[in-house]
Amino acid sequence: MKPKYQVIIDDIKSHILSGTYKTGDQIPTESALQENYDVSRQTVRKAILELSNEGFLRSEKGSGTYVSGQYRSRSGGKAMKRTIGVITTYISDYIFPSIIRGIESRLNEDNYSLLLASTNNDIAQEKKALEMMLSYGVDGLIVEPTRSNVYNPNIAYYLSFKEQEVPFTMINAYYEELEVPFFCLDDVQSSYLAARELIAKGHRRIGIVAKMDDLQGKYRMKGYIKALGEAKLRFRPEHVLSFDTDTKPDLSADLEEFLVGYRDELTALVCYNDEVGLEVVNVCRKLGISIPDELSVIGQDNSYIAKNANIKLTTLTHPQEQMGRDAADWVIKSLQGKKDLPATTYYEPVLIEGETVKTIEE
Repeated sequence: MKPKYQVIIDDIKSHILSGTYKTGDQIPTESALQENYDVSRQTVRKAILELSNEGFLRSEKGSGTYVSGQYRSRSGGKAMKRTIGVITTYISDYIFPSIIRGIESRLNEDNYSLLLASTNNDIAQEKKALEMMLSYGVDGLIVEPTRSNVYNPNIAYYLSFKEQEVPFTMINAYYEELEVPFFCLDDVQSSYLAARELIAKGHRRIGIVAKMDDLQGKYRMKGYIKALGEAKLRFRPEHVLSFDTDTKPDLSADLEEFLVGYRDELTALVCYNDEVGLEVVNVCRKLGISIPDELSVIGQDNSYIAKNANIKLTTLTHPQEQMGRDAADWVIKSLQGKKDLPATTYYEPVLIEGETVKTIEE
């Protein structure tokens, strides 16, 4: 459990970093803070002293305590080397090492340093990461949004970066509430091409496994529906297995139930990504469902796990390293004062044939 003075420190910092308290604003009096947090005057004074030492507050005798912007100029060595913050949902998993490698290689070319944080697709962890970046005073920021398809209470922190004129861009997805430049795969087209490939191979009963708390999942679902509509195939809600970050640990069990239930109906599945595609392959092995003879499977993202699996998964490309380089290049050019930088960049996916799709005659 946090010490009481630390709770006060964290709360006041959050108010400052999210812009609720602006530089020059007076914070509540010691008496008000005592009452709000149910603590002694000594605890309040300890918190204020700590925040003053870190450059977040300044006290004026006989007047009160005010928000200071000093913390922004306190990061060691910043004058020598500019720093770009990078926040991704994950660091060592899936396509993220390649994206980060792309960012790092471009930053190194212009002698920028990188400050890295991950959120595990958790909004509370994203808040901590954003507070760290604001406290450090990064010169620019690259963010992969957290749960981009649901309301995000951390929007105020992004507005603080805007107010401070710190350039930032987003990768893989974006928050629809914000006007923010982004670099994304054309996710609608990715799933559309996946479903269209299956339709071209004679499949008429095609399901989808979709992750619905990320914008990529929403758009990949849209592409699947678009392809079915063009082919005059009926969209069947029961052929959709949806999951999110919280239910992902149960995906294997849910897939098992789904595949047992619709084994005689479905001939193919479009999967949210390669990770899900390979999970489908594993569950099918367990159930004795032959791939692709009984079920065709398409992943998405052309990840290293698809390349190294013991079955060559049919998948769609994702720019990965190029996306990282391009996002870093955008931030660097923005800091150099370049105008007319792209507000939206979409990468076109390309189908990569594997061993998991079969032509069928119906």
